[in-house]
Amino acid sequence: MSTPLEDYALLSNLSTGPLVSRDGSVDWLCLPRYDSPAVFSALLGGPDDGRWRLSAVDGEVVEWRYLPHTFVLETTWRTPTGRARVTDFLPIVTDRSDLVRRVECLEGTVEIEHDLRLRFDYARAIPWVRVVDHAGERALLSLAGPEGLVLNGPLLASAKGHEAVRQEDRARGTERRDPKHRAAHGGGARTPRLTARFGMTAGQSLAWSLTAVPSYEEPPEPLDAVQSLAETIAFWTSWSSRVTVRTDYGPLVVRSFLVLRALTHKRTGGVIAAPTTSLPEDPGGSRNWDYRYVWLRDNALMIEVVVTYGHAQRAGVWRDWLLRAIAGDTDDVRVLYGLAGERELTEKTLDHLAGYEGSRPVRIGNDAAQQYQADVVGEVMIALALLRDQGVAENEYSWGLQRGLLRFCETNFDRKDYGIWETRGEPRHFTHGRVMMWAAFDRGVRAVENHGLAGPVDRWRQLRDWLRQEIDENGYDPALGSFTQTYGRPEVDASLLQLPHTGYLAPDDPRMLGTVARIESELRDEHGLVHRYRTDTGMDGLAGDEHPFLICNFWLVEQYARSGRLDDARALMDQLVGYANDLGLLSEEYDTGAGRLIGNFPQAFSHLGLIRAADAIAAGNRRR
Repeated sequence: MSTPLEDYALLSNLSTGPLVSRDGSVDWLCLPRYDSPAVFSALLGGPDDGRWRLSAVDGEVVEWRYLPHTFVLETTWRTPTGRARVTDFLPIVTDRSDLVRRVECLEGTVEIEHDLRLRFDYARAIPWVRVVDHAGERALLSLAGPEGLVLNGPLLASAKGHEAVRQEDRARGTERRDPKHRAAHGGGARTPRLTARFGMTAGQSLAWSLTAVPSYEEPPEPLDAVQSLAETIAFWTSWSSRVTVRTDYGPLVVRSFLVLRALTHKRTGGVIAAPTTSLPEDPGGSRNWDYRYVWLRDNALMIEVVVTYGHAQRAGVWRDWLLRAIAGDTDDVRVLYGLAGERELTEKTLDHLAGYEGSRPVRIGNDAAQQYQADVVGEVMIALALLRDQGVAENEYSWGLQRGLLRFCETNFDRKDYGIWETRGEPRHFTHGRVMMWAAFDRGVRAVENHGLAGPVDRWRQLRDWLRQEIDENGYDPALGSFTQTYGRPEVDASLLQLPHTGYLAPDDPRMLGTVARIESELRDEHGLVHRYRTDTGMDGLAGDEHPFLICNFWLVEQYARSGRLDDARALMDQLVGYANDLGLLSEEYDTGAGRLIGNFPQAFSHLGLIRAADAIAAGNRRR
């Protein structure tokens, strides 16, 4: 049985984002970047696919929390003889990648069990492991191809009465006990493993650091755990102090901002959708995707949120990322890119991994990068227009990029697409995508009219007006009293909740209210949550089902609040924030029947939706 997502914490150094379980196991870690091959893949398989567990023997977790406004995780264990605290963090003020784990005995005596199992390249590579002298101490060095890890810290139990553990023998590996797992890994594959138990008394502390290093270079000097901890706390608290929140959901809004920051790569400025791959939309099913990339849509929405909170200059960093990623190739705009703007994200399957709760295939890469999605340019143009309206000046490159994006829209004016949800069926004209294209030309017209920028404004105005007429005729069904998911079909889609956000119509427009009524009637489950769309129509080209998407429900909160249904907005918001785990983290979806988080975790989209929904309720309160 896989660990529930509610029982995972995210760590971050703005380069990678491991997941640590409540019981002290690091089950997912990609080094050195979020999208690098994993060295711990137990999340998508089992312990022998790589993990690092620190736990108190015969203990139970009595407290599990982040230090306020940080991604420093504290786990307090209680045993029959004492208490211990484990502090996990990724130092953030260096250009290296380290995972530091520090244990303190708080009272009495405790026995700490250390279990490190190493597999590189998503558990496809068995490293060569040996004990070496490093910085005057014994360390464990693991190498596989270009990758390397060095473990600094105590390797052997030293207290009397404990069984001696020879780390050299452990490093050679332990036989897999599951025959199917052995077969999947090529017969008698062995996972290098280091185990030991450490007796501690009150006041004692132990620390380990696991450091990524190229296999052909000498390992760096070990970090000072105490100093690194202080520096990491100072970084996160300083950053979060610049977020001023005035809503009834302040702590969760701040945590959501922290999640967005944690998923932002510090060197490139790209924001990934989630730090994980293949966490299923339906356990046991095949809707499992790699989200460790930069979606233009997600990043555009983040710009809007950041600008709303008075950080327009910070949002300019993402505009610079966009310029580099698209460069001069506006004729081939992608839906998503790699962290540094990479375009080659070919989808592959890892058939040797069992998958989270048996959900296969496990995928790396994402073929949605090749899709045409008509909404993307509109999302970007809305965000950049907001940035411009807040006083961030355009330059010849940034405005030139936007003109290029509008040329891309004109070139693809009549082209059908795959929609915001990256369906894999037949392309269609999705109403949301057509409205977003309308918004793209609308922002181009406004840039010329309101900011004096140069461009073919008459042509843009003409295309904008053509689109409005087309959408009103084909995207709205008077007989049903609502907008529809696609032209020529009656179904609705939760993405239609975003139409007022574009400025196409007001939230209280009768056509919008009719659309909301149909979404409530046809997409809402018995627990009051809405799905993205109906999967039983076969339009998405995928087998299986899915659970309600959290961002769609936050969009519904926003729509309620902006159309005068403030009580409904608060009720749904209170329900949604109750789904966050006790660290304030949200995944992509929620399984209302089982009462659990589902999908890639934590999800930037969900946290963006939470912030916007909280702001909409606050604005509604002020209007009352």
